[in-house]
Amino acid sequence: QVKLVESGGGAVQAGGSLRLSCAASGFKYKTLCMNWFRQAPGKEREGVAGVDDDNREKYRDSVKGRFRVSKDNAKNILYLEMNDLKPEDTAMYYCAADQDPDGCPESRHCEGGFCYGNFPYWGQGTQVTVST
Repeated sequence: QVKLVESGGGAVQAGGSLRLSCAASGFKYKTLCMNWFRQAPGKEREGVAGVDDDNREKYRDSVKGRFRVSKDNAKNILYLEMNDLKPEDTAMYYCAADQDPDGCPESRHCEGGFCYGNFPYWGQGTQVTVST
């Protein structure tokens, strides 16, 4: 059974740090394309960070220089190191994955400087709350 499990969320003060993890299991193919997304109350879901087919990191503009995405390909774990957190980073954070052997899904959405495709698999999310 395909599963994505996020962890590491919590409540921090502005300027603090958190490290999110997303563990993937049950996938047929070893190499997955994985991205981080977030959704704040009353807002649409937005792409945050990911690793593309060339193992290049990509970020939405508002988190560049503060967030760092990394992936352990051997274990299929995606990480998101978040530093200098701001209240506007408050959201439920989700990881998404695709197991197409041809690589990451074709980019179909671009906003905030971040482009991403349609991911078929999603985790349940981990809440990040940043207070002033």
